[in-house]
Amino acid sequence: MRKRVTTDAGETTPGEAQTDRQFITSLHRGLEVLRAFRPDDRAGLSNGDIAERTGLPNSTVSRLTFTLLETGYLTYDKPTGRYRMGVPVLSLGYACLSGLPIREAAQPHMQDLADSCGEGVLVALGGRDAHTMTYIACARTPSVISLQLGVGSRISLARSAMGRAWLAACPEEERDRALAEIRRHAGKEAWPALRDGIRQAAAEIAERGFYANLGEWNPGVHSVAVPFPSPQKGGPLLAFNLGGPSGFLPVDRLIGEIGPRLVRMAETLTHRMRAEV
Repeated sequence: MRKRVTTDAGETTPGEAQTDRQFITSLHRGLEVLRAFRPDDRAGLSNGDIAERTGLPNSTVSRLTFTLLETGYLTYDKPTGRYRMGVPVLSLGYACLSGLPIREAAQPHMQDLADSCGEGVLVALGGRDAHTMTYIACARTPSVISLQLGVGSRISLARSAMGRAWLAACPEEERDRALAEIRRHAGKEAWPALRDGIRQAAAEIAERGFYANLGEWNPGVHSVAVPFPSPQKGGPLLAFNLGGPSGFLPVDRLIGEIGPRLVRMAETLTHRMRAEV
């Protein structure tokens, strides 16, 4: 049986932009409804589920799901009273992915690295989405025990290796805003440990180029990550990670072999893409 690892997704904390007169609150709320859906929500979501995930009132969610249903962005199953994403949402996702040429350039390198690292390894590329990192490309090796994550999966910005690598490399002003949101979202008890882990990640990346996360994102999972600033002007900051069951990735191998190889892969891609510009 494959080991199942759950993903993370949370509601958006209000930011400074939301107080601007140009900010359209109803549009933001509609997008939050769509953001509430996760890849493993195969049974769909009820209005109550969506309200719980977004923090929006039930009455507001009902109006938003009605509008999204009428425009095709959601479908509705009457027997279960649950919504699923409609086909138009898929077109938006593919439009986004097609605007990220790094995906195609990175895929063969990611697969080569995964294959050479052995059983149970997942290599992923992702970018920030509110309190999470969303996978935009993945490569894995076949295994009875593996991380059941793929393109579109979301993992914690604050606790994952990928998220902490992203935070280590983002501009200071953006990082300060992100950390403030993480602090509000996490609460007083959880924040000190998260803060220390994020600081440790930045120190490790500054020292050796990668960060090793030993079970902090998910018990029994080891992973390493590196930030990946876009080689193309105007491109988003991304991050690579490589992870798997701790039994397949012991600490000495993770730090002595796997981390440096992930750094070299990212450097190779950077040089290649800059040469093609």
